[in-house]
Amino acid sequence: MNAKVQSLKDFLRQPGRVALVEVATTKGSTPREAGAFMLVSASAIFGTIGGGQLEFMAIDKARQMLCRPASSKCSSLEIADVSAAPHPPAGTFSPYSDGEKGASRNAGDSLSPFLRGEGKGEGQRDADKVVATLDVPLGPEIGQCCGGRVEVLIRPIDAALEQQLISKAEAEEARLPHVYVFGGGHVGQALAASLALLPVHAVVVETRADALEGMPETVETRLTPMPESIVREAPAGSAFAILTHDHALDFLIVAEALKRDDTAYVGMIGSKTKKATFKNWFLKSAEGSEAEFDRLISPIGGNAVKDKRPPVIAALAAAEIMTALASHSAEASAAPEKAMAG
Repeated sequence: MNAKVQSLKDFLRQPGRVALVEVATTKGSTPREAGAFMLVSASAIFGTIGGGQLEFMAIDKARQMLCRPASSKCSSLEIADVSAAPHPPAGTFSPYSDGEKGASRNAGDSLSPFLRGEGKGEGQRDADKVVATLDVPLGPEIGQCCGGRVEVLIRPIDAALEQQLISKAEAEEARLPHVYVFGGGHVGQALAASLALLPVHAVVVETRADALEGMPETVETRLTPMPESIVREAPAGSAFAILTHDHALDFLIVAEALKRDDTAYVGMIGSKTKKATFKNWFLKSAEGSEAEFDRLISPIGGNAVKDKRPPVIAALAAAEIMTALASHSAEASAAPEKAMAG
């Protein structure tokens, strides 16, 4: 199981109650998109809806909701002191007022599809519960300057909603793009550490067992004498970063990746000389084409920053890979529309 999904499960199953805070609708410029969510317990949070005063308000209200049926111990919670915060405009809910008038509504009135409880059984009964609503302008009223407006829904989590959250996280995990890092040397280790923080399924491939030691727990590792075979098995839309300890091995892996026409990114570490040497070999001995070669990114991370320290190369390469994945995803989404228009 992916460590990120396991972290979600661990948070949901901690002692005490937990609230779901979700961005339901947005207008204009906002920190996060509709559907972004976080979890709040009496002493911790999981995820984010964008930070800043908006998030403080949501955490405050969520903890008020969680503590309402409990004892006076709730007063000891560590929440932001915003007693001097200006009240939102009329028609919105201020989490700092004592009154609850207008602060809640039936969960079926305006919930996002994820929260509406569209199934039967527990999910359907859950739709009859009351949720708190924050309708917040992101302007001077709360000390933010995004300029948009966000509606946030806050709801205590029960068993049915807990399972929905886990299922949603598992489905999202299954859809993550794959990034294959060939080589677990200094740059490979640094790139793996960078990718471990990103929404990708990272895989480090090596021929040397010791080079796979110490990899982040969220990164998959594969030990194989034929790393080029991993390229053939990778799902469509994958990214390949090739940086092994052997130039000849790099060439074999890159050639295999360039022969696929469904990759999001193929990058190789190296110099101009290494790239030129590979091109000569690829065109003359590997039966490659100019069009295929033109898809190669080398050196990875670009030339703009003249810094060859592994963590710097890794940071630049990670940004480059994420940009390529986003571009490939956008193109793949647009393809059906273009086909229909044609």
